[in-house]
Amino acid sequence: MTQPGSEINAYPQALSPRPREVLLVPHTGRPANVAAASSAARQLQESGVGVRVVSHHDPTPLNEDEVLGALPRVPHDRRAAVDCDFVLVLGGDGTFLRAADLAYAQDLPVLGINLGHVGFLAEWEAESLDVAVQRVIDGKYGIEDRMTIDVRILDASGRELGSGWALNEVSVENSNRRGVLDAILEVDYRPVSSFGCDGVLISTPTGSTAYAFSAGGPVLWPELDAILVVPNNAHALFTKPLVVSPKSTVAFELATETSTASAVMDGFRSIEMPPGSRVEVVRGQRPVRWVRIDDRPFTDRLVNKLRLPVSGWRGPSKSAT
Repeated sequence: MTQPGSEINAYPQALSPRPREVLLVPHTGRPANVAAASSAARQLQESGVGVRVVSHHDPTPLNEDEVLGALPRVPHDRRAAVDCDFVLVLGGDGTFLRAADLAYAQDLPVLGINLGHVGFLAEWEAESLDVAVQRVIDGKYGIEDRMTIDVRILDASGRELGSGWALNEVSVENSNRRGVLDAILEVDYRPVSSFGCDGVLISTPTGSTAYAFSAGGPVLWPELDAILVVPNNAHALFTKPLVVSPKSTVAFELATETSTASAVMDGFRSIEMPPGSRVEVVRGQRPVRWVRIDDRPFTDRLVNKLRLPVSGWRGPSKSAT
């Protein structure tokens, strides 16, 4: 099984553009993370690539590092990556999702290096950080488009209350933890089922290994174009996950006499949903430009990240192939 840092390179024939400036988005909660970000920034600068860093609420870790403290800083907003060519993320899945928001705003490629625990969204691991950064510098990476979803919240009269997008999922969550949320699920403007629940998850294939998976949904291979719907702790007979066409419109409509809810996109962008409102979800108009720097299949990544037992596997016999 190929591991990060090996010499396999999936994209040797068609090099990507060498970045002139990189937006660095580090998680600075641990000293080891700060050291990794400092090392990456130094390597980029020594190769003639400009680096700017996203500022945090607590600037102390950046200030105390010689390299990071000298970098230009930008706030975490939609203009953070303006005039950059690349977004480099050092952290876990939460850091990646916030960085993907910045990359998406400017239609830039984004690469995640895992400094967290599972780090399912990361392409590479921390122990081979220097290899990953060098491949970025040399343009030895590919880009695959990851499907997103576009989200609209409408009140009972059809007035738009807000909109957004998600790489992983939109989670409709009950604001009243002492009761259930009464709602009805709809696909292509036709009702499917009504039930009481804690909420519902409407996910992309990328998000199928995140919150939707924890709620009992299936794993979808990221190459698949589909929308995944997973009721969350529903009280009804028919509450199985659904996989629907990417051309479908999925809606979740709150009863007029139920709790207030929130539509939370990728865990950090939230819009309030009053009783009688609805969330409508369609395939996103723009994908996230996901950087690939090795050719490991998703199957291997799934086994590695979830530590699935595969001992004893022999595979097809040579005579059969």
